[in-house]
Amino acid sequence: MKARVLLAVLALAAAPALAAPVEVTRFHTPESITTLGRGALAVIAAPGTDANSLETRVWLQAVEAELAALRFGTATPGAADAVAEVRIEREVQRTERQRGPVSVGVGGSTGGWNSGVGLGVGFSLGGGPKARVHTRLVVTIRSRATGLSLWEGRAENVEREKAREAAVDVAAPRLAHALFSGFPGTSGATITVK
Repeated sequence: MKARVLLAVLALAAAPALAAPVEVTRFHTPESITTLGRGALAVIAAPGTDANSLETRVWLQAVEAELAALRFGTATPGAADAVAEVRIEREVQRTERQRGPVSVGVGGSTGGWNSGVGLGVGFSLGGGPKARVHTRLVVTIRSRATGLSLWEGRAENVEREKAREAAVDVAAPRLAHALFSGFPGTSGATITVK
């Protein structure tokens, strides 16, 4: 019996963790989608974002790849029909452990032949504080001529900090793909993409 329990625990520990789902919300109007068409877009970092950082470039390339798959052309910001502004928000949140890693319990009984004292020690196998990475990708497509927003969307998910899916090179294409799947999407609806 103990061997079966041990095998089950080892199998769970060895199994690859599943990626957390991505929540996607998009906004647009029928008129804005008609205006947007499938013209040339320039993918740029949103104001206040460091466009020259290596991390930002990974996100910009992921969004550009998804727009290209939707048959949007690419152009420089001055020559494009519209501009896709990309903003990334990533935050690591740590939750502190509620209990210590070791607990001690003492119990006993007296009287007759069945008397005795027992001592138990338990160890928490949960490790230290748990850290999770909250990631939000926000893309706003604006008309270059008017500056008005034609389409807005955000994709969010939470992964364990040490999970492969939390790494930028994995998260960027995954969230960008989720954001543009079924483009333009139902305005105002939040969907879950696995």
